[in-house]
Amino acid sequence: MTFLGTGTSHGVPMIGCRCATCTSTDPRDQRLRPSVYVELANGGAFVVDTAPDFRTQALRFGVLRVDAVLFTHPHADHLLGLDEIRRFNSLQRAVIPCYGNPATMAEVRRVFAYAFDPTQEGGGVPQLELRPVTAPFEAAGTTVTPVPVMHGVLPIYGYRVGSFAYLTDCSAIPDESWPLVDGVRTLVVGALRHRPHPTHFTVAQALDVVARVRPERALLTHIAHDLGHAATSDHLPPGVELAYDGLIVGIE
Repeated sequence: MTFLGTGTSHGVPMIGCRCATCTSTDPRDQRLRPSVYVELANGGAFVVDTAPDFRTQALRFGVLRVDAVLFTHPHADHLLGLDEIRRFNSLQRAVIPCYGNPATMAEVRRVFAYAFDPTQEGGGVPQLELRPVTAPFEAAGTTVTPVPVMHGVLPIYGYRVGSFAYLTDCSAIPDESWPLVDGVRTLVVGALRHRPHPTHFTVAQALDVVARVRPERALLTHIAHDLGHAATSDHLPPGVELAYDGLIVGIE
């Protein structure tokens, strides 16, 4: 699994900001919008979310194949790179399925209405098949389990594949979702900053999730410019890391 982006909706550095993180020379403080790329042992691959930076991410981190797109939710920082999937349509000569909860799939169809307009011709639109899911499903040849979580008042999905779970943009995990992350060995969870936020976990809240799940390795993502990589990492407990763009993690 490769972290394609670990930043917030603004990205880091943030436009017009001269704070210590935004002016840092540490490449781990340069964060594109949030997404991960998962390469499977069967040769398949999928992305979770298509950030506005998806073209840059694909070029920078060598994304050569996309067999499916999993959407956590339809906010701009997780969705607006979807048009770039048309390059993978050409490379693979295939329609690419997209998965998410029914509300997310409806929003994808609305925002990218031109992609589903039968009057559109030629290679100028992505070829997509929207597949709403509410239970475990097959994507790129592997079983994926949606993990319902809350993003403020918005119900969204995290995802679990084997012993790996990706829970970004969380502010709460419903009681019925905790069993879905039992036995997770590698956990990615959003941790925006230290100050409270209405729709995202703070670092402390994310660490509470880690303590309950007890993975072997935990990585924090969706990170605001409030958190410098080196300074924040110095205060994290053993087994917990601040993720950064380009970090590659082995998962099972």
